[in-house]
Amino acid sequence: MKLTGNTVFITGGTSGIGRALAEALSVRGNKVIVAGRRKSLLDEIARQNPEIDTVELDIGNAEQIRAVAQQLIARYPSLNVVINNAGIMPFDDVGTAMDAKADAAAVHLVETNLLGPVRVSAAFVEHLKQQSESWIINNSSVLAYVPLAPTALYSATKAAIHSYTLSQRFVLRNTSVRVLEIAPPWVDTDLVHKSGDPRAMPLDAFIAETLQRLETATHEVIVEAAKPMRDNAGPNEHAFVEQFNQFVVDNPIPVE
Repeated sequence: MKLTGNTVFITGGTSGIGRALAEALSVRGNKVIVAGRRKSLLDEIARQNPEIDTVELDIGNAEQIRAVAQQLIARYPSLNVVINNAGIMPFDDVGTAMDAKADAAAVHLVETNLLGPVRVSAAFVEHLKQQSESWIINNSSVLAYVPLAPTALYSATKAAIHSYTLSQRFVLRNTSVRVLEIAPPWVDTDLVHKSGDPRAMPLDAFIAETLQRLETATHEVIVEAAKPMRDNAGPNEHAFVEQFNQFVVDNPIPVE
């Protein structure tokens, strides 16, 4: 993918990977628009990065997605990159019964992490087909390949995004739209808890390596630290999954 001269729309761009990616792409000569739910964070980004435009968007609201897409297409007719980055990562417990609160949280998670990217892609895809070069980039996770048991449903939504991306890429193969997938490892952001844990990849290092790989990517972007988990999928994956989760149990992620 070319890394300059694009008009880029990024969901979930107010913090973490989304914001860092937005700022890095803006520095490289792209027009960047970030979306997020929290106006205070959008205003902060606009103050600190006046060249980046912002738009309020609840990724769980299908009607709002369609309205925002129409607004952006009209305002930015050259828009040619859509990055589906928005997501949430709550903990869950698949070993217990679900009460009404847990059920509602599960629905919210699926609407945000799975239906959100599906709806955003659908809202922009016909416009993207009209561009000479365009990209849809879906942000999944290495947990699509090696699920983390305490975030079982989150891991499942990322596995679904990986599968969806494979189909989306095939269906759009004869158009101008290329479909890429970024599958991050554990990156030290506030998705769960920004802790400075040495097991997490520093955000700046992740962004630098991701952009380097993105420039030549044709299917997916996997940084070096993520390769063992990406390569684990297959008929013998079970032992690695069990070892990974036992390691997390024995060495829990510190939380405040």
